[in-house]
Amino acid sequence: MMNTLSNAEIVQSFLDALANKDIATATQLLAADLRYTNVSLPTITGSEQVIKLFTLLAKAGMGFEVKTHHIATQGHVVMTERTDILSFKNFKVSFWVCGTFEVKNGQISVWRDHFDWFDMSKGAAIGLLGIVWPAYRATLK
Repeated sequence: MMNTLSNAEIVQSFLDALANKDIATATQLLAADLRYTNVSLPTITGSEQVIKLFTLLAKAGMGFEVKTHHIATQGHVVMTERTDILSFKNFKVSFWVCGTFEVKNGQISVWRDHFDWFDMSKGAAIGLLGIVWPAYRATLK
């Protein structure tokens, strides 16, 4: 894959594509042998498997939003500190994520996210409140 984006731009473009449900762009930015890990959950190997997962979630009505607070690169490694929001109808869960990406030949070959289960649980509790009281719904600031 030939492109002129920096490694940080590739990662941000990928996250934005997921948020926009632009599966075609997301797919182009992933290496076929991708290894995707949400630390503490099983690793998914292969871009095809990852795209199947995100396509299934989108078809089920799940939404994804992202706000990148910091992005840093060293060589082919890109690190992000961000807030992710996962949603289903009026239920939104906002939580902190630190992501490590390895970009080689213009594609993401490793994607490893770290998050705090307590922070996610707190976000879920607030998300439940947001169903009843919209003022509590998670938003990206």
